[in-house]
Amino acid sequence: MDILRDENFWVCLPLIAWIGVIFYFSSARGSIRRTARFFIPALAFLFPQGDAPALEKYHLVVRKLCHLAGYAILGVFASLFFYHLLVPAAANFWQVWAFVLVLSIAALDEIRQSFYPSRHGSIRDVILDGAGGLTGILLFLIFA
Repeated sequence: MDILRDENFWVCLPLIAWIGVIFYFSSARGSIRRTARFFIPALAFLFPQGDAPALEKYHLVVRKLCHLAGYAILGVFASLFFYHLLVPAAANFWQVWAFVLVLSIAALDEIRQSFYPSRHGSIRDVILDGAGGLTGILLFLIFA
């Protein structure tokens, strides 16, 4: 199979897989109610003096940090893909293309969430996701 020998296939694979992870968690499975079952007990263990409202705030902070981290990873994978792309027009401006992809996925993610009753789309989350993606792109730029 020649596709398995194609370098673009192997740098594209983690990018596609990570987009799948993002879309999985942007469904009803990633709603605040469902993630609270995991995060609130862990936060209660870490902060035993925390009352319920404080733990809910911590939970929201953790969720937003997960947005940043998840999109930073997407930024790294998008950078890796466009950096290694054999098309010169894309390879010369890989940072721009990587950021466009990150923002596109973030916007699609938030639009998709607006169709779930347990979720809502937010332009603030698109901005947060874009900041995470930009962080990943800059990290790739520094270390590549």
